[in-house]
Amino acid sequence: MASYKKILLCYDGTREGRKALRCGADLALDLKAETHLLSVVDMRTSIAQSAGLLTDVACGRFEEAAREILQEGVNWLTERGVQAHGHFAFGHPIDEIANLAEELKVDLVVVGHRCRSGLSRWWMGSGNTQLLDRVSCSILVACSTPQEQRKEAELEAAASSGR
Repeated sequence: MASYKKILLCYDGTREGRKALRCGADLALDLKAETHLLSVVDMRTSIAQSAGLLTDVACGRFEEAAREILQEGVNWLTERGVQAHGHFAFGHPIDEIANLAEELKVDLVVVGHRCRSGLSRWWMGSGNTQLLDRVSCSILVACSTPQEQRKEAELEAAASSGR
């Protein structure tokens, strides 16, 4: 196995992001690797979802939410014994991941991926494939199994219902 000394984990608070965080944390602990965590605010998506009517208050809220997600990820890693340096960026996630990976000279980038099938995969394309051409290090794509996805959905439902 390759020796990864510096790892960049990409975390957005989604199920897929949590899977990447878990896999990355396990690797970081096993390899005693320097660990970095990135959270990105994708303003293009935010603007598109708001039909271009974002206010400064709304933009500030997106930033606040992303910083909270970053802190949540750093806290989660710290609780498991992983010392992680948090990074925050505005922009397109693929661009920001590639830029930080290059700047930090990481050996491995860990991202989450929602596994799709059939028509959905054809229609939506694959967002992570662009990243392959943008970085000069290894990429670990953490995919949840359907069973893991169901279990995670059940846990989220139980948490939101106040059990």
